[in-house]
Amino acid sequence: MLTGTAGIWILVVCPPSGTQTVLHLNHAVMSGAMILMIWVIVSAVAVWAQVALFAALSLALLPGLRRAGGRAHRADLAGHLALNAAMIWMLAAMPLLMTGMTTPSGHGHAGHGHAGHGGAAAVAGHTPGWAIAVNSLFVVVCVAGVLWWLLRATAVREHRLPALGHGLMAAGMGTMLALLPT
Repeated sequence: MLTGTAGIWILVVCPPSGTQTVLHLNHAVMSGAMILMIWVIVSAVAVWAQVALFAALSLALLPGLRRAGGRAHRADLAGHLALNAAMIWMLAAMPLLMTGMTTPSGHGHAGHGHAGHGGAAAVAGHTPGWAIAVNSLFVVVCVAGVLWWLLRATAVREHRLPALGHGLMAAGMGTMLALLPT
């Protein structure tokens, strides 16, 4: 929520341009989506709309990789793209990753319902090994993001708070991904 609030604040108070606008919009949307998936059951259509939104935001960030000045800025942008990929994975794979978890009513969990997802694995109540492997890869990517942005926060004076916010978002994403497989 901190990164989302900061993203909205920056967009409203001192609007940036270009890639920075997309980054702050991305922060706001991702924070909201992560909170939403914890507390609200959304339809499959809403999940796929979020996937499309994060894919579009990722595509909008790609040109910034060429224009980014210096390796550190490219690495920052690559980190944002990696977290977007992790978010897309989480949204798309959550029903499959949580096949053994159901609410007391047996209809899923706060982020997604199970209808139409998971195939035979959902019936058997086991998460496929390949899904756990891909999920584990994204957890490692998130941990790398946390470490990168902590390093950036200690190495760069002028952007410490944003770097800490990015690290916090990576930590939250990694934690959510680590808790998913059953």
